Amino acid sequence: MKDKVNDRTDQYGGSLENRCRFALDIVEAIVNEIGADRVGIRLSPFADYMESGDSNPSALGLYMAESLYKYGIAYCHMVDPRMKTIGVKVECPESLVPMRKAFKGTFLVAGDYDRGDGNKVVLEDRVDLVVYGHLFLANPDLPKRFELDAPLNKYIRETFYISDPVVGYTDYPFLETTA
Repeated sequence: MKDKVNDRTDQYGGSLENRCRFALDIVEAIVNEIGADRVGIRLSPFADYMESGDSNPSALGLYMAESLYKYGIAYCHMVDPRMKTIGVKVECPESLVPMRKAFKGTFLVAGDYDRGDGNKVVLEDRVDLVVYGHLFLANPDLPKRFELDAPLNKYIRETFYISDPVVGYTDYPFLETTA
C-alpha cells in the first residue's frame, strides 16, 4: 500500500486507490466467505520500518479506514503514528482521530501505550480499545497489575522471535500476591 515500496504499474500500483486495492480485495473475499463480524485488520500507515514508508500516511490511513468501514468488519486496529520506528516512541503531530471518525466501528490502537496513556485515549474517545502486546508478553497478569497500578516487568525484545521454549514468552514472572 505504501508508495515508497509499491512501484507497480498495473491496477495494484500508482494511485492511492490502486495501492490499497489488493488489501481491500482480500478483505472483501474474506467477508464474503466467513462474514464481516469475524474479520478485522491491523494497519500501520505511519510506520517506516525497513524503509517502507509512505509520502502521505495520513491520507493512506484515512482512505483505508473509510474503505474498510463499508465492509462492516468487526474492527480496525491501527498502530499509533508515534511508533514510526521499532522501539522508538516519539510525540508527533499526526493523529489517528480522523481515521477513527471515518471507520465508525470498533477502533483499536497499539503503540507502546502504558496504563496512563491508554486510559487517557479511551477516556478522550480517540479509540475504543488499546492493545498492549509487548506489555502482555512481559506481564502475563497485566490486567491485575493495571488494577493495582503495580510495577511492570520490562519486555526483552531480543527474546520475541527465538525458538527457545523456556526463554522469552514463558519466563516472565507473575506479580507476587500476599495473603
